Amino acid sequence: MNTTSQRAPSIEAEPVIAPLQAAEQLAAFIRSHPRLLILTGAGVSTDSGIPDYRDQDGAWKRKQPVQHQDFMRSLEIRQRYWGRSLIGWPVIRRSQPNPAHRYLAELEQRNFSELLVTQNVDRLHQRAGSRQVIDLHGRADQIICMDCGYRCDRQVVHERCYTLNPDFHQYQATTAPDGDADLEVDFSRFRIADCPDCGGILKPDVVFFGDNVPRNRVQSALDALQASDGLLVVGSSLMVYSGFRFCRVARERNKPIATLNLGRTRADDIIDLKLSARIGETLAATLAQL
Repeated sequence: MNTTSQRAPSIEAEPVIAPLQAAEQLAAFIRSHPRLLILTGAGVSTDSGIPDYRDQDGAWKRKQPVQHQDFMRSLEIRQRYWGRSLIGWPVIRRSQPNPAHRYLAELEQRNFSELLVTQNVDRLHQRAGSRQVIDLHGRADQIICMDCGYRCDRQVVHERCYTLNPDFHQYQATTAPDGDADLEVDFSRFRIADCPDCGGILKPDVVFFGDNVPRNRVQSALDALQASDGLLVVGSSLMVYSGFRFCRVARERNKPIATLNLGRTRADDIIDLKLSARIGETLAATLAQL
């Protein structure tokens, strides 16, 4: 995940508009641009109980997530990552799609969207019924060996970690984004479950900060953007470049851009329609008007 981002200067809070008012504008945008590329971010999943990274001003709420190179180079960081994940991952595993996920799936079913590109790794869009989805940053429910390519379900690795570290059943902590948790204990004796085939490093099949999104995913999304009538961003501050790039390309290609997100976004100065409103309620009212 390319981590190039911007922190906004201190500004007044973004005014929030009523869902019905936002829906009128969004419905008009969709009617004028009926074949959309939809890009989603963490704000779509917060109502499913999954924390997001940033506040309404686009600033970090907590320390940045683990960096890819640090994870690969440091046993200590991998111990901390997997120890905290024993608490944080079950929250994502048990999460359920919320109405926003289902409304976005309905947009696809009603042929207003041919592709949804998500920055989320929780797979809730697919579980809500979306069929044409690109998981830009991968999927958190799968594990891959960085040495031999072995793959398995993430829960298998967590069960092995619990067997190796039975004392970790006792810990509780606040859940953080992407399966992390705010747990601060001594991780030096935590035993990591390495690859059963080659003994290599196991890692969730997601793009960590500092890593790059696979080129084929980016190109598939850009091809869909080229074929679309416009870009709709939902629940993303676009502070991470991997999402912001689609707004930049859309502007270069004269594709209209709308955003539905509580708070500011990195693309505020290049978008055509900015809607700072509650996502689920706005999408529900929008679908009622289409």
